[in-house]
Amino acid sequence: MRSTRIWLAAFFVVFNPVTTTSAEEQVRRQFTFTWPYTDASEMAPRGGSSKGPEINLDAKPGLAWASLREKDLTKFERDRRAILAMQGPYRASFDFLEVAGFKPGFSPAAPYQSWGTEYIYLIVDEGDFISLQHILVIFIKKADGTLTDPMVVKHWRQDWRYEDQELTVFNGFNSWKSERSPIKTSKGSWTQAVFQVDDSPRYEAQGKWNHKENYSQWQSDETWRPLPRREFSVRDDYHALIGKNRHTITPTGWTHQEDNLKVVLAEPGVIANDGILSQELGFNRYERIIGHDFSEGDAYWAETEDFWSEVRMAWDEVIGDRGAFTLANEVDGRRMYSAMFGYAIQIREQESYDSEAARRYVRETIKKFVRKHQ
Repeated sequence: MRSTRIWLAAFFVVFNPVTTTSAEEQVRRQFTFTWPYTDASEMAPRGGSSKGPEINLDAKPGLAWASLREKDLTKFERDRRAILAMQGPYRASFDFLEVAGFKPGFSPAAPYQSWGTEYIYLIVDEGDFISLQHILVIFIKKADGTLTDPMVVKHWRQDWRYEDQELTVFNGFNSWKSERSPIKTSKGSWTQAVFQVDDSPRYEAQGKWNHKENYSQWQSDETWRPLPRREFSVRDDYHALIGKNRHTITPTGWTHQEDNLKVVLAEPGVIANDGILSQELGFNRYERIIGHDFSEGDAYWAETEDFWSEVRMAWDEVIGDRGAFTLANEVDGRRMYSAMFGYAIQIREQESYDSEAARRYVRETIKKFVRKHQ
């Protein structure tokens, strides 16, 4: 139970910490691919300054890689195996850097770096629909060299659908709308829908897998996204990211590459006349590891999976209406993820799971935050 009580600490320590490194270390940590004429201390990466235990990387190509490389697979089956290859235990690293500005006097923001150890669980595999849940299990090294207790955070989720024509897309200002993709566009494609830690929608994009002899990559169409925590916690000068994603499977893990524009919106769905501020590149690595203790994450998921299934079903109902909707940032001074995470903690402390009570709580909570549009 102890790890679930400090999930919020993990979320902020690892993904939104205050950097307290010295000026000398800040210079040493400067990105190589950066702005050489800018004061090096100003370009020291912000983000995860905490450290974890030594990690053992799995240097051998895994079974998923071997399965993906089998001969005589159909394109559909090879696509599926590429998605399923993202399961497992990983060390994840997150790197973001502004590389160009589009307004006079532009000054690049400090790069962002962070890390985490997370397990990616398979929730559903229905052939043409695959759902993967990320859960962080993090140990922080203290000043005396000892480790904290494990901190568990339910992280993001990714759902993949084959030849999906119904997309839920971000429209700016915390609103989403439905879009229908033409049959000829969706033919042979997969949509990736990404959900936030409380299972509310984040973004959805369509794209196709490209496979070579020893290479598999999914390239998305252009997609709109709300600001991530690494940005909205420190900036309020723009409203959306517009970019493309690439997911590439490697012999020992996978990578997620982002090419984003940071934009100001005049209104939902409309970019302001001079609203493109800068271009950002992101590169996230998921390297498979061995020997890391994910048992607290296993326990958390086993004890709360039914509850989170209720949350997903409730959101399916909201999204299934195919209308536009806006989410409130807070209700009664509380964010939705706090309400959902808090209830999950209560479930772990109860002797039995009351499915009806959970169903009522989930739907009542989501109803408070969602405003439907005609």
